[in-house]
Amino acid sequence: MIPVANPIPEPADFDAECRQKGVSWWVSRRLHGDTPNTAQFPNYWAKYEGDLASAFHQRCGWWAMWIAEGAVEHFLSKKNRPDLAYEWSNYRYIAGSVNGSKGTHDDKVLDPFEVQNGWFEVLVPSMQLVVTPLLPRLLSARAEFTLKQLKLRNGTKVVRSRKHWYDQFKKGMLDLDGLRTHAPLVADAVQRLLDAHTSLP
Repeated sequence: MIPVANPIPEPADFDAECRQKGVSWWVSRRLHGDTPNTAQFPNYWAKYEGDLASAFHQRCGWWAMWIAEGAVEHFLSKKNRPDLAYEWSNYRYIAGSVNGSKGTHDDKVLDPFEVQNGWFEVLVPSMQLVVTPLLPRLLSARAEFTLKQLKLRNGTKVVRSRKHWYDQFKKGMLDLDGLRTHAPLVADAVQRLLDAHTSLP
């Protein structure tokens, strides 16, 4: 995980096309005595997936890597906080497999908006993600839960993706700036090796 700039500017038509429509739908259902399940929520937010992706530089907020396909994630889930289902500030950009793992754990996991530089690093050549001594101790439990629950430490998919970008760099298909754009934590790992005058494994 890496820092993500916050707040993200709200799209000009978001209030009219998502927030107001969504809140109206929710109020109407509640006035009729209904308690809709999460699958019934109209996904007015889907229109803004591209805006969110751009703000996250096309990188999953938890993988901290470029992804071909992502989704709008409700950081505080629709199940636990339906009142925030149509609130722009509650959205994060996420890879599909991470979304499934996060579920309704909500703020039990670290928010990309609160992560600071240097809290996590990738190890080469294992491509595992670990916490560093810079992570505040009071966040240690949440960080460990996040790594385990979202399979960020050594999950098959995320490790394969890290290795892909690393191999692209080693083959000369990406320079270090390109690697940093697509996989910043992998680029940081490479930079540490280069600074130590250590051969890339």
